[in-house]
Amino acid sequence: MFDFGNVLIDWDPAHAIAAGVGADEARRFLDADDFDFMAWNHGPDSGDSWADAEDAVRRSHPHWLEHALAYRAHFAASLLGPVPGMPELVAELHARGVPLLGLTNWSAELYPHAPARFDFLALFDDVVVSGEVGAAKPDPRAYELVAERSGLALDRLVFVDDRQANVDAAAALGMHAVVFIGADALRRELRGRGLPV
Repeated sequence: MFDFGNVLIDWDPAHAIAAGVGADEARRFLDADDFDFMAWNHGPDSGDSWADAEDAVRRSHPHWLEHALAYRAHFAASLLGPVPGMPELVAELHARGVPLLGLTNWSAELYPHAPARFDFLALFDDVVVSGEVGAAKPDPRAYELVAERSGLALDRLVFVDDRQANVDAAAALGMHAVVFIGADALRRELRGRGLPV
């Protein structure tokens, strides 16, 4: 069970924002003391609309509105390509009959960019998109939905994510949980857990 951003797909919001306001302004926005981009992004990831999220910035942080609007407008630029080695690892698991499940914190409006651009995602048996189901990691409900939809118990799933908080939440539910640091390390981790890679 894979997270997508920075596990399967190299994602950097700075590139999308920079396409609208320039690299220096993008960095200033992402480093701002008065605005938490990741917390703001979590709203659409949890099922809120981008229009509502942007309206909230218009009201609360109008000086950052142009920067915030640039993210959605140029979102495709934030997807830099597949994480090295991961399409191959996914293909190997698929070829050996291992069920492949996705759990991604991604807004429903922007998720279609992923399968349209990255063909290897078609190998997944199911993908739970947080913005579609209204539950984003580390909310336990997000993980439970994957188990329910797959018919597999949580304690039979290996969850891979680059964020410690999401891995900790999975482990608390009894899942096998792995912090992603790269394809080679993940391959060794999965092999050690008996998976055929």
